[in-house]
Amino acid sequence: MDSELDSGVRLADILACLSLGIDLGFGQPMEHILRQCRISMRLCDALGVDDTTRTAAYYGALLVNVGCHTDAHEQVRWFGDDIAFKSTKYVESTGKLAEVNRMLGMLGAGGHPLHRLRVGLAFALGGHREVEAMITQHAQRARSLAEELHLPAAVLQGLAAAYERWDGKGWPGILAGPDIPTAARLFQIAEFIEVAHRDGGVPAALSIARRGAGSQFDPAVVVCLCDHPDKIFDGLDEVGSWGATLDEDPVLNALTMAQLDDALAALARYVDLKTPFTLGHTEALTQLVIDAAGRLGFSATDRRLVHRAALTSGYGRLGISNKIWEKPGPLTVSEWERVRLAPQLGARMLRQSEALGAVAPLVGQLRERLDGSGYPAGLSAGSITAPARLLAAADSYQSMIEPRPYRDALTADEAATKLRDEVRAGRLESASVDAVLGAAGHRTRRRGANIGGLTNREIEVLELAARGLPNREIARRLTVTPKTVGNHIEHIYTKIGETSRAGAALFAMRNGLVDETSAACR
Repeated sequence: MDSELDSGVRLADILACLSLGIDLGFGQPMEHILRQCRISMRLCDALGVDDTTRTAAYYGALLVNVGCHTDAHEQVRWFGDDIAFKSTKYVESTGKLAEVNRMLGMLGAGGHPLHRLRVGLAFALGGHREVEAMITQHAQRARSLAEELHLPAAVLQGLAAAYERWDGKGWPGILAGPDIPTAARLFQIAEFIEVAHRDGGVPAALSIARRGAGSQFDPAVVVCLCDHPDKIFDGLDEVGSWGATLDEDPVLNALTMAQLDDALAALARYVDLKTPFTLGHTEALTQLVIDAAGRLGFSATDRRLVHRAALTSGYGRLGISNKIWEKPGPLTVSEWERVRLAPQLGARMLRQSEALGAVAPLVGQLRERLDGSGYPAGLSAGSITAPARLLAAADSYQSMIEPRPYRDALTADEAATKLRDEVRAGRLESASVDAVLGAAGHRTRRRGANIGGLTNREIEVLELAARGLPNREIARRLTVTPKTVGNHIEHIYTKIGETSRAGAALFAMRNGLVDETSAACR
């Protein structure tokens, strides 16, 4: 069975892709997590740990912060901006009291004084317990994802203790000292010294390690780091972290096709958790494109491509603050520019992976439109692939029937009408929209396969010509030249044995090619 075939993709590949989005969600440059993973592996070498610990440190480093964006909605409610809040993680602290003091300074950030006062009062009356529980749950959510990915028990144990401290003043504060799994002690210090090293080189990294020895960090690990800084930091900046990190992968087995799709689906659920307005979005989108791709007769390769593009289409959202995603009113120019970056960021993450690189263009074209009005690149019809056109139509429909902070969810019929309006305006492809609406259970045109030998484009031209639109208007709507339209019409008439618009219109009606809800001739 195809599902049991080797996909050629390792779990480390997709976790590395996702890590780039998690970096942005912490206000860090891409490859922060990859670098901390490399540092973790070098600490493993210097300490001579066993293979089990090495595997736990590797995957723990890649997953340690995956749970921290799953309650971004609550982070915005308390601190105004989830990314700004998480970006302060790497400020040194002496324990929970210091962390609470840091949070107090950020309560209601960006709001007017009265709002900040109200948020501060709510925090004092019990909100601090909610926030503390929220932080504690980050480690459990990372562990839960690792369990879904069928990672070894040592990885799960390390992630569950990811925010514990050597002095016992961490989260949830039930482990201390040598009771904390070795892997957790390694990827935790690696995370902090990566930031310090990037900002201030080896002296800064060693300084933060020494100051945290015996409180936040395992003192024996700090001694090893300070005794062998060359083993830990030499050449860290001289090669790209992507390939170097994957070369360290302790588990080299590729996933089967089924395992890959299951893993991507698991990661997608965590991406969708970033805001309550996208809960279940990726799963529903994926089901739409699978069904619609079959209706369009896509090849097995293109079906697989659009399926995985749907599963990874939300990665770019991780790099944009929920302060923007959840804003109930109009966006400012700068906020809108951030939103326009989301598809580009997602494509950039996926493009790093040789195994998933083919998916990147589809994700990057998620918001492009046939008439050039989309973003981020303003591509027009000739530059947008068929799978990308389908993905765009499916994502538009699914987004419409979900609530957003600035509007209620549309009914299925309202969404279908708006989607057809997008076709008439020349922004979405007719065949893709028909396939999506059919997959969603809407009554669509009874379009059989290869009717009269017509191509999808010829059917689009026939629909418009049958309603009396002149060649120039058809050309504008389909983003082609009038001469091209004339050639299409000549071929259409030859194939269907007609010589006039009326005869072509009759053919269209007999073969279910006229959308009765269309207002194209109005």
